[in-house]
Amino acid sequence: MAEHGFLVIGNAAAGGVDETARATVLEELSGDVATFDVERPGDIERALADHPARVPVVLGGDGTVHAVVAALLARGELAERPIGLVPLGTGNDLARALGIPLDPREAARALDGGRERTLDLLVDDEGGIVVNAVHVGVGAHASEHAVALKPLLRRAAYAVGALVAGVRSKGWRLRVKVDGEPVTDGRRRVLMVGIGNGVSIGGGTPLAPHARPDDGLADVVISYAVSPLARLSFGVLLRRGRHPERADVVTVRGRDVTVEGEPVPANADGELFPPATRRAWTVRRAAWRVIVPQDS
Repeated sequence: MAEHGFLVIGNAAAGGVDETARATVLEELSGDVATFDVERPGDIERALADHPARVPVVLGGDGTVHAVVAALLARGELAERPIGLVPLGTGNDLARALGIPLDPREAARALDGGRERTLDLLVDDEGGIVVNAVHVGVGAHASEHAVALKPLLRRAAYAVGALVAGVRSKGWRLRVKVDGEPVTDGRRRVLMVGIGNGVSIGGGTPLAPHARPDDGLADVVISYAVSPLARLSFGVLLRRGRHPERADVVTVRGRDVTVEGEPVPANADGELFPPATRRAWTVRRAAWRVIVPQDS
């Protein structure tokens, strides 16, 4: 149990958090528990300031985790305050990577007897963060299509969105550098660049099957599968985590990643970003902590 109690932070606008789920979590958490609902920008920082001694517990998905981590970083408290997670989003990819139960009751129970696990963080060149994964190119288009489908299809929305995006995309001419070394030269079209701190995106799609969120390195996956048949085959193998076996897929690991070239959209932890001609990320090792089950 947290020595000074828990601060349960929910974001109803993100979906997945209902009163039944909230009540279930509160039943399982012992000790002094405060709750807070995010309604507008800045709410999370105010909640953290009002409860400085409590352990923040995210009631939601990767997007809400992202927002809480960003708020703790802005307050200079990221290294000092561990985070609890009760996954209630549509993807919950970070929870999957950390072995946190997807059942809310089990996840809440694990918080009292859990242990702290130190994780890396990706920080971009504008001060933004990535806790799980960022993907540039067709993956971001897939997420755009999935947004409208989420209320109806839930976890399947990303798979359907990926299918639609894959049919339409012709790829982008991009230059990718990892730790200063060129991986692509910009002459060949790229379907997607994935940068994984965690393993999966979209509710279990293994973007970076061998990634570890605490090894100090990002796993970079680059796909050249831009022809119609190649896109289809790549999508099938991506769902199975076997895409690195393809000859038109390059994987590399490193601490600094730069993507530049034609304007291309990106998705970081489920947050969509408009097309840009350059983006860069650096791994900040052992930057934050999450409470995970003892046996995970």
